[in-house]
Amino acid sequence: MDDFDRSLNARGKQDAPMMGQRLAARGERPSLLVTSASIRARKTIRKVARELGFPLEFIHQENSLYLASPDRILETLRQQEDEFNSILLCAHNPGITELANRISGVCIDNVPTCGILSINTGTSRWQELDTQSWTLNYFDYPKNL
Repeated sequence: MDDFDRSLNARGKQDAPMMGQRLAARGERPSLLVTSASIRARKTIRKVARELGFPLEFIHQENSLYLASPDRILETLRQQEDEFNSILLCAHNPGITELANRISGVCIDNVPTCGILSINTGTSRWQELDTQSWTLNYFDYPKNL
């Protein structure tokens, strides 16, 4: 099966709702959810969205996020409307881990499946996104007890 068409495995089916619950417990309420168009990314974001009470029909699917580079991920964020003050983005490795290391100030070996980084961007205008002003709020992942 083509990687793009792979579905969530059993672990992903369990971990995605759990991470959505963790986000909800932290009081996170993203105003926009953006996902890669791959099947497993779309299924992951839908499971997280349900836990957050986010309307599934408002999830934005972005074809260019599939196996995207850090720069492509940033470009996707820069294209969003400023009315969205908090964005939850679902993307793939290695790009997401590379971006995490670029912006976090810490060395993250791997952002695992369903891993979450909460970042403060330091700007209210997405098109002015500059990674130098970002700060890492937290990094959470399913095995982080």
